[in-house]
Amino acid sequence: MPAPVTRQAAAVRPAAVRPAAVRLTAAAAALLTVAAGLVVTYAGSGPVAKPVGDCLYTVLLHTLIVAAAPRVRPLPAAGLAFALSAGVELAQLTGLPAALAGRSTLARLVLGTTFNAPDLLWYAAGAALAAAAHAALAAAARRRRGGQARKTPTDARFGSNQTSVGSFSPNASRRAERSSGWQRTARRRPRRRAVRPARRSSLSRR
Repeated sequence: MPAPVTRQAAAVRPAAVRPAAVRLTAAAAALLTVAAGLVVTYAGSGPVAKPVGDCLYTVLLHTLIVAAAPRVRPLPAAGLAFALSAGVELAQLTGLPAALAGRSTLARLVLGTTFNAPDLLWYAAGAALAAAAHAALAAAARRRRGGQARKTPTDARFGSNQTSVGSFSPNASRRAERSSGWQRTARRRPRRRAVRPARRSSLSRR
């Protein structure tokens, strides 16, 4: 039979992960990543634009994976994002992405056109960056939930006793309060000794 859950343990235990909040954060990060990628693609120039775009491509995949599976851990999500990025890059060897890119701008942005081996390194860098950011956000959320749990006030009637939640009853608590109050009062009051009258001697009777 499992041990009863105490009120003190329930107050300290951190709250569970809320998938809705994780999905919302991942969706916001995905939108920011898409905006940054479009700026780099159309406004960027020089040797830096292409590597940054490759990194953001893997970061975007990471955010989409987290949005689809909010409870996924940073390393598995980053590994899957890198695998998808590398798969798209290797698919460019078949010529199919290039054919689709000639018909659609979206396909050109998503699938690319030409295979480039150094892009795999930048995909790995983007996966590492996404995993580090994911781990930092998860750790901050755990610390925030732990702080909220420690700040939750406990019932003063229980004191340091770990009373089971299932066995709690108001009548039992009131009886315990009265008994403890009587004990404290009994300790404070000194015991009075009975005063007996002194006996008269035989001389005083005369």
